[in-house]
Amino acid sequence: MPEITLSTRDGARFAFTCATTETLLDAAETAGLYLPAMCHEGTCGACHAHVREGDYTLGTIGEGVLPDRDAGGVLLCRCRPDGDLQLDLPYDQSDIHRHQIPRRTARVEEIAPAGSGAVALKLVLEADDVLGNAADFTPGQYMEVSIPGTTIRRAYSLANLPNWDGQLEFLIRLQPGGAFSSWLAQVAKPGEVLELRGPLGRFILDETSARPRYLIGGGCGFAPVLSMLRHLAAFQNMQPTTLIFGVNREDELFAVEQIEELRSALPMLTVMLCVWHPQPSWQGFVGTAAEALAGLLTQSTTFPDIYVCGPPKLVSTVVDVAHSQGVPANQVFTEQVQPR
Repeated sequence: MPEITLSTRDGARFAFTCATTETLLDAAETAGLYLPAMCHEGTCGACHAHVREGDYTLGTIGEGVLPDRDAGGVLLCRCRPDGDLQLDLPYDQSDIHRHQIPRRTARVEEIAPAGSGAVALKLVLEADDVLGNAADFTPGQYMEVSIPGTTIRRAYSLANLPNWDGQLEFLIRLQPGGAFSSWLAQVAKPGEVLELRGPLGRFILDETSARPRYLIGGGCGFAPVLSMLRHLAAFQNMQPTTLIFGVNREDELFAVEQIEELRSALPMLTVMLCVWHPQPSWQGFVGTAAEALAGLLTQSTTFPDIYVCGPPKLVSTVVDVAHSQGVPANQVFTEQVQPR
């Protein structure tokens, strides 16, 4: 059976075996290594790695997800070994979990519109023998949610705060023809039971940093940003923080009431609502979130920590703007969302 060796950015090495019929991601989990991953379908890019040595077979990959494919770039959820492999991982060993990710069940409490083409999904966790009712996670993390009676699972960021009551809130854009979107739009109703796996994810605040923070959300990528802001408000954080919320049209804006509440709770919070194609009556910023960021960075005397979550195009554009303005790479934190 092929031997797989993974090397992290900080020099740690992990080895395990993987059958030629098995993906590297599944084999790693069998070996007790829980690597960063989201969709498990080759569309989000979260399980990206680079093959240094060895032959492999790569399955179907979403368009534009793997620009370095010809140079050894792979997605672990779509990579099967043809022999021994050595791979480099783009993160430190601290991002690899060595314990099994919790699996929970939850009931649908409410499904409500959240702007044009999106819904707010509220769940309540069922009691667990070990974990009880608590919804324990770090703001910015996500959960994998499975459609009842199927093997289809999707990753969605949490919008609320950790709590003892088992409350989970998600903001989900409905994608026409998408498996989970279709279930939400046509089948889901209060009382439905869902299976969840998590919390997962590395998109969390660096609370040791004293630098100003820019939190950027595009569409439903606003969910983890909202969770982060709620966390800062709960602790009455006084660090200068700027929220940039970008959408294509005005009717896609949501959580406006929550944003106003956050303004009151966070005196050092600046809010920029950005609409790319607004109506003539729109009074806010006209343009994309990346354009808003570019203008702010031009006026800034200090490089902020930048957190951005949204569709791949928004994330890559924001990263390009940050780097072109000289923001160090280790001060830019990203998470992509894929409506499915």
